[in-house]
Amino acid sequence: MKRREFIKKAGLTAAASVSIPYILPSGRLFAASGRQMSQHVVLVMFAGGVRQQESVLQRYLDDSQINEPYPGNIMYNMFSGDAPTQKIVYGTGQGGISPIPSILPTTLQEQGTLFAEVQALSAGHFGGLNSLVQGSTVTTQGLKNRPVNPTIFEYLRRHGGMSATDTWFVGNGIANSVPLLNYSAHEDYGAKYGANFFAPSVTFGPTGQEFLGDAKVYHPENELSPMYALKEFLDNSFENYGNGLLSLGNTEDEKQNIKAFMKEMFTKTQNGTIAHPPLTDNNDTATLGYTCELLKWFKPALTVVNLNNVDGCHSDFTGYLQSLHRADHGVGHLWNFIQNEIPEMAGNTTIIATPECGRNLNPNNILDVNDWRAYDHSDMNSMRVFSLMAGPTTPSNLIIGNEGNPIGQVTDSMMTIADILGVMPEVQNAGLIAPGTQSLFNYI
Repeated sequence: MKRREFIKKAGLTAAASVSIPYILPSGRLFAASGRQMSQHVVLVMFAGGVRQQESVLQRYLDDSQINEPYPGNIMYNMFSGDAPTQKIVYGTGQGGISPIPSILPTTLQEQGTLFAEVQALSAGHFGGLNSLVQGSTVTTQGLKNRPVNPTIFEYLRRHGGMSATDTWFVGNGIANSVPLLNYSAHEDYGAKYGANFFAPSVTFGPTGQEFLGDAKVYHPENELSPMYALKEFLDNSFENYGNGLLSLGNTEDEKQNIKAFMKEMFTKTQNGTIAHPPLTDNNDTATLGYTCELLKWFKPALTVVNLNNVDGCHSDFTGYLQSLHRADHGVGHLWNFIQNEIPEMAGNTTIIATPECGRNLNPNNILDVNDWRAYDHSDMNSMRVFSLMAGPTTPSNLIIGNEGNPIGQVTDSMMTIADILGVMPEVQNAGLIAPGTQSLFNYI
């Protein structure tokens, strides 16, 4: 039996009793009471720890490597500014000497508003990611625990009446508790208001091929072990992260639509036709390619996508620069794809990009292939990030704040989504957000 026919007949199951864990009941509670500024929002959690110096400040090797005063902008789809002219290591080819060509004719900064100096609320990855999805930080929030307070997905579904497939969280893996961010443990919200979670690098990576690529149908009586292994894989790949088949409230039609989407993605992956960025050579760019496919298929109200290849900065500064450059390339492709390949989203989608935390001012003692020192994240420089927003009602070519005048905090991105999609009054009334959190539009 061919893989495509197997998936069609099996519905991504290994036996009749093993089904995909993103299916269950919910529904509209009541309609949103706020305004709606665009129909779709894409939040790029530019995660992994991004130093201000190499990103929005465009200092390249300035302020990072001893005796290497070479400035330049290596994120020229997102930010306006000239690229480096010396010590080019962030591109392709031997030693990274060939920068990736820009995709966007005008930068996202020119198309929208840049908040150049924003305060992060956590120097850690999971705490920072939590602050982006729940609009608050909780000192008791630990790894392998769901957010304590409601996420933006839950606010939108409970108060905005959105369906399960209107909200998606795309992770670039299932490690470090990332799959737990699609809904909270809050008693008034929770799974029935959660977002569908999708980890394409797992589902369509080597593990997915191991379980699904051979089109094997397991016998339910004498092959229970591989069946349970497949069930655990599916749980981790989609929604549950091992916590049981909890309800996300997908209707029967949504379940079938999700299955059809996954079948199509397996076929496109096999045929090499996923809408990947022109250069797809790391996990972030691959994840953004699948995100393009998800947007085209579902046209969600909110899609949150997590990037984290830049986390390699702990031991490889050169690799960190390359990952920054590729993440910018991927975001440029994502925005270009929305505007040119998804007519239903073109012109009525807002994109927001915000790192979850920054990186240290001073390096550690680890040297990479170029003898450049690496950077961790624990000091006050790690609390410095940016937010970039473009889309309907967003002023173009506007910069708010600078190094000497920080404006805003990372939790504002979550409130801005609530503002754009019309549930900000309900989020404010819930009283569970970090002090000072407000919509970025309030600063404009």
